[in-house]
Amino acid sequence: MSTERIPITREGYEKLKADLYRMQNIEMIEITRRVAAARDMGDLSENAEYHAAREDQGILQAKINDLQDRLARAYFIDKNNLPTDTVVFGSMVKVKDLDLEEEEIFILVGPGEEDYNNNRILTTSPIGQGLLGKKVGEVADIQVPMGTVRFAILQISLP
Repeated sequence: MSTERIPITREGYEKLKADLYRMQNIEMIEITRRVAAARDMGDLSENAEYHAAREDQGILQAKINDLQDRLARAYFIDKNNLPTDTVVFGSMVKVKDLDLEEEEIFILVGPGEEDYNNNRILTTSPIGQGLLGKKVGEVADIQVPMGTVRFAILQISLP
């Protein structure tokens, strides 16, 4: 577990808390029932349903532990106090892909708020990291899994 603090908005924090509640109070109870039902079937050494339910229980518990850790390390960011001349957490950034000659808009968010279909990207993602600290007019050369992308920063605002 890391000790690094995680920036997050109040909305993102509440969403993560709701996910944790669902995992602990709905999903875990259901899996526990599956384990008990499979245990009642008899010999556990040859009971595939029991072993599958126990594996699901372990995976869910790992997710719960990770989410609890992230919530414990979270700190709230007040969007009203953020600069608008530099790309920071919470910024909406209009960029031009210099290789494809296409414009895109990214919103840099914290855990629980990411939505890659709507260009809400984590500040910890490669693109998020590459854009942080940039100003309008600067170019960001960002290493991504498929190579390097080059973005010219066109506009910075708050969503």
